[in-house]
Amino acid sequence: MKILLLILMITMGQLAFAQSTPHRTFKHIPVEYIVALADLSASSGNNAQTWGLWHEDPGPRGCLLDNYDKLKAAGGIAPAQWKFDHKDWWLEEHGLIMEKPTFPLAPGQYVVTGGREVTTILTVYPMDNNGIERWELPNGAKLYDVTHLPCHAARYTPTVKDDSCSPAMAERSAFPVAPGVPMPTVKGCHKQDYVVLFVIGVGV
Repeated sequence: MKILLLILMITMGQLAFAQSTPHRTFKHIPVEYIVALADLSASSGNNAQTWGLWHEDPGPRGCLLDNYDKLKAAGGIAPAQWKFDHKDWWLEEHGLIMEKPTFPLAPGQYVVTGGREVTTILTVYPMDNNGIERWELPNGAKLYDVTHLPCHAARYTPTVKDDSCSPAMAERSAFPVAPGVPMPTVKGCHKQDYVVLFVIGVGV
């Protein structure tokens, strides 16, 4: 995943928008990344407990599929010092194996954008007694509006309880994955595609 230079150039303008939200102040943060599961046409939902967060861009910290044997030989410890989990692993659109996000997404308010026209406030409410976290975007904004379309993130887990789900089984020719195209399936794995939102500020 690559951070758009445009986002860095217009950050201050975006935060000016964010700070106009009544009764709330926001601070700029280095770009973080939410991975979300929801209907892209939705403005709210009850499943933010299934969303995660990368505090750093996981792409540059990732390992190429072609280097998976080296990753295994290193005991699953990537050069960036994260630990590969063969029962729960992630790929991005260029064929990089990534570290897992942090789950669930913490309650709070996030200044989010997809690097296009819309920058707005994502509110994630505290988890209720049933383990549900409600989320909401204001003023008719849709999840699609704040999704960074070129970024793909997919989670791969075994379909059975063995080691059959492996990055070694991923088809190298399927990468890079174009915007709008689902991530490739991998034999022996269940795949879950996620959308990616940029976070450029948080409520304080």
